[in-house]
Amino acid sequence: MPTAPGPATDGTATEPQNVLGDALQPCSQDPVTGFYRSGACETGPQDLGAHVVCAQMTEDFLRFTKRQGNDLSSPRPRMGFPGLDPGDQWCLCAARWQEALDLEDLRSHAVEAE
Repeated sequence: MPTAPGPATDGTATEPQNVLGDALQPCSQDPVTGFYRSGACETGPQDLGAHVVCAQMTEDFLRFTKRQGNDLSSPRPRMGFPGLDPGDQWCLCAARWQEALDLEDLRSHAVEAE
């Protein structure tokens, strides 16, 4: 498992911050989330997927991300992953969240075929 970012290069400890510069709030401890499994959506150099968006899972999103090749609903005991259910909160990759957002935006403008 990757380790969370450590001290800054000047030796001072750095506390994770949100985009507003405030202290980063927890996302979920049950199931424990975050790239570093800290419960918060903190990121660092090892997090190539930028797992920075805390989102509450819905059935639609879990189906969507499974179709995209990232099955978040199936347990993977060997990896210590319980599988997610609707209502769970989880740190998502920014790009996957954007894909889902774009899909919802498109759906809001869709018209039924006659």
